[in-house]
Amino acid sequence: MTSTRTARTLSIAALAAAFAGIAAAGAQAQDPAKDRERDRGAIITVAGEGRSSIAPDMAILQLSVVKDAKTAREALDANNKTMAEVLAALKAGGIAERDLQTSGFSVNPQYNYPTNNDGGNRPPELIGYQVANGVSVRVRDLAKLGEIVDKSVTLGVNQGGGIQFTNDKPESAITEARKAAVADAIEKAKVLAEAAGVSLGKIVNITEQGFRPEPVPMMRAGMAKEYAADSVPVATGENSYNVTVNVTFAIKQ
Repeated sequence: MTSTRTARTLSIAALAAAFAGIAAAGAQAQDPAKDRERDRGAIITVAGEGRSSIAPDMAILQLSVVKDAKTAREALDANNKTMAEVLAALKAGGIAERDLQTSGFSVNPQYNYPTNNDGGNRPPELIGYQVANGVSVRVRDLAKLGEIVDKSVTLGVNQGGGIQFTNDKPESAITEARKAAVADAIEKAKVLAEAAGVSLGKIVNITEQGFRPEPVPMMRAGMAKEYAADSVPVATGENSYNVTVNVTFAIKQ
């Protein structure tokens, strides 16, 4: 009886050990990362950078109307009147509804902080309210940009003025930057392989770190002539799109 139980225990232990070995072997066989690392052998990894510059075809303009009054109601009414005139003028000048977006609105109390004759502080005095209303304007016809800024100020815009030049569809420039980045990586890899006395094999991996626009302060020739003499002078410059890629090459054995 005891021998039978012992044999059964040994049999179960042997089966467990066999299953454990099979599981370990399966785990090793199913590790794709190790398989890829073993298959590709020695490698060279380099980073390539590419840039493509194009003239902007759109500007994003930030305009704000700020009004002060004794009461919040008076400040709001005055602000509403001026902003309505500004928006109407922008639309009349060819700006579409989709290119106008409120970018900020606030109502803030205004205080005076008097001082005592002895230099101490007295409680602040409420002297009125300030209402600020901002609008973001996408200008697709850059020839009208200076005129739009000038007219907006005439109508009552008294804060803002931030301008961002961009491109509505920068895909072609980004594509050229990507090609330049890969070409740069290939050239770097060739130099490294030659210096190391080895030969490059095929490309085994390419990853892109992303692209980013980088404004370059460079005025296009003749741009100033596009604006009326009485409008705000504006230099559009160029937008540069930068792409970085990491490229991994196999080394021929």
